[in-house]
Amino acid sequence: MTTVLDLPSSRAEAWRWADLGGIAAAAALAPVVAPEHEFLDLAGARLFFVDGVLDEGRSSLGTVTMADIDAGEHHLGRRAHGLGWSFRLDADAAADPVQVVHVATGAQNHLPARIVLADGAVAQVVETFVGAGWANRATRIELGRSARLMRAVRLLQSAGFTSLRDEVEIGTGASLVATFLGAGAAGTRIDAQVTVGEGGYAEVGGALLTSGEQKQECAVRVRHAGPDGQSHQLWRAVAADRSTASLAAAVEVARHAQKTDGEQSLRGLLLKRTATVNLKPELEIFADDVKCAHGATVGELDARALFYMESRGIAPPRARALMTRAFVADALGRIGNAVVREAFEADADAWLETMK
Repeated sequence: MTTVLDLPSSRAEAWRWADLGGIAAAAALAPVVAPEHEFLDLAGARLFFVDGVLDEGRSSLGTVTMADIDAGEHHLGRRAHGLGWSFRLDADAAADPVQVVHVATGAQNHLPARIVLADGAVAQVVETFVGAGWANRATRIELGRSARLMRAVRLLQSAGFTSLRDEVEIGTGASLVATFLGAGAAGTRIDAQVTVGEGGYAEVGGALLTSGEQKQECAVRVRHAGPDGQSHQLWRAVAADRSTASLAAAVEVARHAQKTDGEQSLRGLLLKRTATVNLKPELEIFADDVKCAHGATVGELDARALFYMESRGIAPPRARALMTRAFVADALGRIGNAVVREAFEADADAWLETMK
């Protein structure tokens, strides 16, 4: 029996660059052998999922529980209703990092998650995606007053598609720093709705590295619902061969959200002129006392800088790799945990090695 996928239409503005064909193809991938993948050297809970099912033998849940989760009504996220992982922290508590590894072995799998931090709680969550198939995730995040969450997501699948839907509520004075890295060969869609309360802080960004015929995209909307909030979206895209990277970042400021400070920085780098980078910064401002700005640029590696490096004895492939690494460094350098940051940088370096 063939399952018919009910996917959104690319005629809708929010899905204009979505690789819907890539999702359908990934959902039909034949089974593959599960790749080996180790956790980072961090204390804390460890969750290992294979095709959306918890491998209890390789997991150590700690304070994380498995529970039924309502994943919302997003077109892809709602597929992930049901049993998922739930992480809750009490007021003023702090926890060791939570690591989640998602392994796909073909076809489609769906998994919801919920992160709830009470007032003043502090947490870190690191997720890694490997394997092949369609891995579809829906994550609901609630941050209480002055809570702080660092979230880091590594998208390393070798084939198929990874789709993420985040729905985030940032309470008064709370902060979220979320960093994504797409450095695998699979297609990607990072889809998020972030609501910032009074005095809240949201930093969402990362780097998408594409090659071959690959397509990756992000579609992130930050809504300032209260006054004195700050948000920063910093995204970098590097496209090689005939690949496509698309960045759509929106900031919405409600009428009563005065003193909002919103910033967007979208930059694309073409390693070959046959590649494509799409950028779409967007501001919707209904308040009159705000400071919002955006920038969007697409270019190639500076030929003069390359010539200078080569004249100093640096081989051309090495020179290109160094300049590309510098291009994405600011997007990854915002990860506060040194072990996590170094892992992300190593993933980016490994991708750059394949461009030689």
